Amino acid sequence: MTTAFTGPHAELALAAIELEAVAHRALFDGDADLARRSLRAAAVVYRESWTLAPPGSWGRLLGMLKAAVLADPELAASCARYALDALNAAGAADESPPTAYVAALCAVIHGDDAQALRAIEGMRTGSPAFVRTAAAIEALARGDAAAYAQALGEIVRSFETRDEHLSGVAIADTAMMLERLAQPRGLAAVPGPSPVLPA
Repeated sequence: MTTAFTGPHAELALAAIELEAVAHRALFDGDADLARRSLRAAAVVYRESWTLAPPGSWGRLLGMLKAAVLADPELAASCARYALDALNAAGAADESPPTAYVAALCAVIHGDDAQALRAIEGMRTGSPAFVRTAAAIEALARGDAAAYAQALGEIVRSFETRDEHLSGVAIADTAMMLERLAQPRGLAAVPGPSPVLPA
């Protein structure tokens, strides 16, 4: 298990990661119900971890949003409202790549494509991973299926296996989340039911 988390929030953060691992294994085993339950639980635990984490621990909000998007739309909408409130309370929206990422996801979840396009500009100053994800979110917001498929492919190809988290289960959770957001827009890169998304 990773030792990247320290402090009073560490136990909760690690518990959320393990719940995600359970969900991802369940997806490969075809157990969509277990996957959904585990993802819902992960979103809740990430939120609890956020309340204890040091300022700037935006990864907890991102983890919460990813898990919630994969779990169900209603939970995703609720978590997006929570994340926006957290950003606004911190006065941090759109000021750094992680906060821009959170803001962009919240906008996509709520169907505010104009805000998503504004938010991703802050992501473009970050690492290549942020830039790749910004390209995918831009394509979603613009409804550009070809650009989305290309961006998603680059994310999948660049993904590094998180063995310490998933015990050998390699899965691009960012790609999974984006596919879930793309489905209701008719832009999913995988036609029909995705083998890596809960039904």
